[in-house]
Amino acid sequence: MKTLYIDCQMGAAGDMLMGALLELVPDRKKFLEKLNQAGIPGVRIEAQKSVKCGITGTHMEVLVNGEEEESLDLPSEENNGHSGHSHGHHSHFSMEDITGIIDGLHVDNKVKEDVKNIYQIIAKAESQVHGRPVSEVHFHEVGAMDAVADITGCAMLFHELGAVKIIVSPVTTGYGQVRCAHGILPVPAPATALILRGIPCQGGRIEGELCTPTGGALLKYFATEYGRMPQMIMEKIGYGMGKKEFEAANCIRAILGEA
Repeated sequence: MKTLYIDCQMGAAGDMLMGALLELVPDRKKFLEKLNQAGIPGVRIEAQKSVKCGITGTHMEVLVNGEEEESLDLPSEENNGHSGHSHGHHSHFSMEDITGIIDGLHVDNKVKEDVKNIYQIIAKAESQVHGRPVSEVHFHEVGAMDAVADITGCAMLFHELGAVKIIVSPVTTGYGQVRCAHGILPVPAPATALILRGIPCQGGRIEGELCTPTGGALLKYFATEYGRMPQMIMEKIGYGMGKKEFEAANCIRAILGEA
């Protein structure tokens, strides 16, 4: 049975997952061309070689109008495109706006539905954290389009890989505290914690935010089960790299094979 194992010992973020999955497809250049032609407003995505702790992998750089989303240890509502971001000079989008953008993408309808469903997971968590309806949750422009790009790319890759089983390891969240405009919050950030309900998690030994709302939502949506890597014949291995530097490699490892 075609099986995909996703190793999240160093957390989970959308760009890391997309990089790991991209390393598993036969024609990376063709995939990137297709993703960049999907029509995500103002977005350009590039795959870059990255080395963490001596391991070579792929870092996905997502530029929104030439700007990359900040890589800060900020909580979910301040990072990854969610409400309350400090960049007030940018536009903000409602969930209705995001849905309209997704509906206009040049991708298969199944991918569109996946992207909308995953973004709803994030929006519902933010809604609960902030105590207001999903319709009143607003997303910062750069982070919102960054998340749409990460989710769209991952959805396309999951479909292309065609794994029957997608097994996800326990997710390492990191530990400690993160600072935002509203004060100091615990790790995992409130929205991330809500998204991770029902998923095996561990704090780990790295201080900082290792799992983002986008990463958590992608795993929650696509995983068929959680646990250790099963007995399987490994055929392809991919490493998706984050931007942060820790004593351990900031990456997701994806293994495709038969189990």
